[in-house]
Amino acid sequence: MSDELLRVGKLGKRFGGFVALDNVSLTVRAGERLGLIGPNGSGKTTLINCITGALFNDQGTIHFDGRDVTLLPPFQRARAGMARTFQIPRPFRSMTVLENLQVPLEYAARGPSGRRAVDEALEVLEVIGLRERAQEDSARLTQIDMRKLELARAMAAKPRLLISDEAMAGLSSNEVDDVLGILRRLNDTGITIIMIEHIMHAVMRFSERVICLDAGQIICEGTPQSIVQDAGVQRAYLGA
Repeated sequence: MSDELLRVGKLGKRFGGFVALDNVSLTVRAGERLGLIGPNGSGKTTLINCITGALFNDQGTIHFDGRDVTLLPPFQRARAGMARTFQIPRPFRSMTVLENLQVPLEYAARGPSGRRAVDEALEVLEVIGLRERAQEDSARLTQIDMRKLELARAMAAKPRLLISDEAMAGLSSNEVDDVLGILRRLNDTGITIIMIEHIMHAVMRFSERVICLDAGQIICEGTPQSIVQDAGVQRAYLGA
């Protein structure tokens, strides 16, 4: 029995005459830690948007857990077990930290309501490190805690696949270590994680395998050690 969780086949996406994704194919194993890197404009976020349903690809297919989800809307992909964070956290600022988690628990995960929903939300906050701030206004959180809340909201959807889109952007070295620790703990529970990140040392420390995109195409795939030594990757980041 295959342990493949996600399969993307020959994905293509255009915006007018601009080719954002060109024949992109990849697979992700259940429980894997995959890093997705590439310079700005390489197609990373477009790829993730197509995988999660925020955008519909123009060609190619997406299979999740053996099921063709290519034409499914985002909420159905979330209920199937996909969740993602966003580069710019946008919590419900009129709600507390706890209330922000009750929304995906009820609507994405179709979980319990009432006291049981509160208990489940508190459990997620405990894992993420925000339980003591559960009753605070989300609008008052620091940048690092806002990033943690973004992760917590994704986790409240009870995903099998978590896509972390630049969760460490703008954080200090200690804060990066904090988020890396959270992602590792989540992966230890069996959650598959795709990390999109520009902080290269974080990607290299976290990932078992790394894929590099440039101009909408995969130019290299391999271990973190092989990726950093690849001439094509070095050209993409540093120029000729």
